[in-house]
Amino acid sequence: MKAEDIMTKDVVTIRGSATIAEAVGLMKEKGLRALVVDRRYDDDAYGIVTETDIVYKVIAYGKDPKQIRVYEIMSKPCIVVNPELGVEYVARLFAKLGIHRAPVIQGKLLGIISITDILTKSNFVETPKALFLEARIQKAIEEARAICTEHGAYSKACATAWDEVEELQAEAAHQKAESMVSAKISFEEYCKDNPDAPECRNYHP
Repeated sequence: MKAEDIMTKDVVTIRGSATIAEAVGLMKEKGLRALVVDRRYDDDAYGIVTETDIVYKVIAYGKDPKQIRVYEIMSKPCIVVNPELGVEYVARLFAKLGIHRAPVIQGKLLGIISITDILTKSNFVETPKALFLEARIQKAIEEARAICTEHGAYSKACATAWDEVEELQAEAAHQKAESMVSAKISFEEYCKDNPDAPECRNYHP
């Protein structure tokens, strides 16, 4: 699945010159946690203002939301997602950058995608990426063998076909490596908090 398959197409925008009070009112009215900030002109970048921005940058300091403007606390340019990007890559992007949502843009604003969209609308339960990759690798290997048989082992077509196999294998290995690193870090943190746990006594990070 791609970002365009699960994104929310009905995007609510706000002007950068609007007050935070207006932004909060719009969020409450529409039941939203973020607003995309309109561009001022065609070549301008989109921005985004989130509930976190408002809580951390306005409420936390006792500022008057009627006096603070959206442009003072928004993120601009904001991280944007290409509609063709696979959902697993969107999830990885969010994880690495620590964000929860991003506008989907290709020339113009098409929608917005959030971690809630990924969780509730994608097919990650039915089709995990790892299993999907394994199937693609096996299919690519079969196709490469057929191409090499038809065009010859030293042909350009044969080399290209095996390049695709290697690229898929590299992606699968990368995903597996990231998962192993994440597990190792989690275990290290557990042992720091529980140094006397039996499983941690012989562990030396």
